[in-house]
Amino acid sequence: MPLPSCPKCQSDYVYEDQTLLICPECAFEWDPTQNDDDDVIKVKDANGTLLAEGDKVTVVKDLKIKGSSQVIKIGTKAVIRWIKDTKDHELDCKVDGVGEMMVTAKFVKKA
Repeated sequence: MPLPSCPKCQSDYVYEDQTLLICPECAFEWDPTQNDDDDVIKVKDANGTLLAEGDKVTVVKDLKIKGSSQVIKIGTKAVIRWIKDTKDHELDCKVDGVGEMMVTAKFVKKA
């Protein structure tokens, strides 16, 4: 059975070392038995539901916008544009009436 190409550099010169596959060109090591789902960023809303790009969400509490006197009210709808791997503001959303901004996932729920 032929070995798969390297997922990083697509090299065909992959070799096996016990349970790992190793690419001699880029030195990348991986376990072929593990799922590739580890690379997916998992973000949960206030209710514990997993969020994905394109989901419609609603704000669960009033949020003050930094550097402005404007407030995003409870129930304001938003669409998740993309999810980032940061600790404080995971969601880049388009918020109705406000525009594009970063929002923390624990302050929204899936609509």
